[in-house]
Order: sequence, then structure tokens, then C-alpha cells
Amino acid sequence: SRLSTDYKCFVSSLAVVVIPRNATEAQGDTKWSHAMKEEMEALDRNQTWEVVDIPEAAHLVGSKWVYTVKYKPDGNTERYKARLVAKGFSQKYGIDYLETFAPVAKMKTVR
Repeated sequence: SRLSTDYKCFVSSLAVVVIPRNATEAQGDTKWSHAMKEEMEALDRNQTWEVVDIPEAAHLVGSKWVYTVKYKPDGNTERYKARLVAKGFSQKYGIDYLETFAPVAKMKTVR
């Protein structure tokens, strides 16, 4: 075969790792539970949010967990990564928000 040994190892490792589809599946595996705990600790450490009472007419934006596996160059697993993301696609213009903002750097700022 013309495929390198490293490539074969990498491809075979993809079949071994099962990426969960939701938080319930992830909580059944200690590796994914640990990744979720690390993410929550990082969000807390960075003071990402503030707990407040929900206003009566508020439309809440949901969230979901996204799971990925990071690999080393040799194809071995580096770490399991979990990210908590907002379901911003559920918002409706004029109802949930009136403006959009996207930070953009000037070209002379980027080297």
C-alpha cells in the first residue's frame, strides 16, 4: 500500500472515538464529562456571563454542546474538547434583536 503507517494509524483511530450527539451521551463517558467540566470552569473563570432574573417578555437563546477531538500530528488523540455554544440562529430580527455587530480589524492592524 502507498499509504504511510502514520496515516493508517490516524484513520483507524477515527473509528475508535465516538463523538457524542448531545450532553446526555457525553455525560456517560468520563473523557467527555471532563471536557465539559473544563469548559464550564473556563467560562466561569472568564466571567462569561452573569446570572440574572429572566424578564417577563424575554425570548431566551438556547445553547448546546459541541464536541470535537483534537489530534497530534502523529494521529494520536491529544484531547477531547467540548464547547458550549449559543443557538443564535433561533433569534428573529426585529423581535429578539435590532442590530448586528461583527468586529472587523483594519488591514493595517493585521501584520
